[in-house]
Amino acid sequence: MTISRTKKFAGVAAAASIALALAGCGAAPESGGDSSEAPEASDFIPCLVSDDGGFNDKSFNQSALAGMENAAEELGVTPIEVESRSANDYASNLENLVAEGCTFIVAVGFKLSADTIASATANPDIDYAIIDDYADADFDGATDVPNIKPLVFDTVQAAYLGGYAAAAWSAQAGVNSVGTVGGIKIPPVTIFMDGYADGVAKYNEDKGSSVGVVGWDVASQDGSFTDNFEANDVSKQAMQGVLDQGVDVLLPVGGPIYQSAAQAIRESGSDAVILGVDSDLAVVDESVADLVLVSIMKRIDSAVYDATIAAAGGDFDVTPYVGTLENEGVGLSGFGSFEAELPEGLMDELAALQEQIISGELEVTSPSSP
Repeated sequence: MTISRTKKFAGVAAAASIALALAGCGAAPESGGDSSEAPEASDFIPCLVSDDGGFNDKSFNQSALAGMENAAEELGVTPIEVESRSANDYASNLENLVAEGCTFIVAVGFKLSADTIASATANPDIDYAIIDDYADADFDGATDVPNIKPLVFDTVQAAYLGGYAAAAWSAQAGVNSVGTVGGIKIPPVTIFMDGYADGVAKYNEDKGSSVGVVGWDVASQDGSFTDNFEANDVSKQAMQGVLDQGVDVLLPVGGPIYQSAAQAIRESGSDAVILGVDSDLAVVDESVADLVLVSIMKRIDSAVYDATIAAAGGDFDVTPYVGTLENEGVGLSGFGSFEAELPEGLMDELAALQEQIISGELEVTSPSSP
């Protein structure tokens, strides 16, 4: 087994979900045949750079890290993984990865877009991938540089199912109010909030209920945000502000801010539960498993794994990968210990909704959809 090494550059520190018919591993992106000869294994150096959330965020950075390390182990190569502590690290970390001889670089997140475009432009012989972004700074509908592969996710589809489940849980308890708090107001965050709110609306439509949503308004595209991706007092106050409005389900969207949600719930003595995002939160952080109703997952690990394997085999294709319910790039985790307490028939209803979304019978979209 090859053990991955972690390079320490500017500001760098060392950094099973229960499957349902609603979730699974992301399908491999289609490979193209227009790439160059496959590099020798010893010449292939896959690299990964996090955003400032870090590799221990129990969310998308950590999921990307898992995907890279799984691919590297299979290939028998040693990856270089660099953790950014602030936005000021992005450009220098990418420069250092180039200097280290990386042949494939994955940038984790929307926030690295500009620096990834600059790095890829300056290094056309290196293959790049970026998560949650099209690398389209001029907004013309095309990736700006021909050696960047976008890895994006139509998370609104899975979030819709999560919102429906949240509404069912709250209605069963007679509370009829759910909430959400985002980290930073960017598309990879608001797409969760759109799907969540629309899923609640669907539940109300189907059941003749009146479950309200605190913290996000789809029409105005505005709501409650911590303006950071940190588990700090500001985030806890934002969570408490929504909890104080009587919600019993809370969706924190922004990596580590789920910790602030859990802290606010425990300190206030609330009976609220939370929804995880990106990864199966009850699995990756057992300390909050008792609070996690379900997680809205996007299989970043699978997308990074597939892209890395393709790049190593000379099959790198810059066609954007879009994770959906159909290709299992997004989905719901299991409900864990809460499954026995779910409203009767909910699992069947979620499965039916998923099939309707996949078939196109039910259109689920967001202004932030890829």
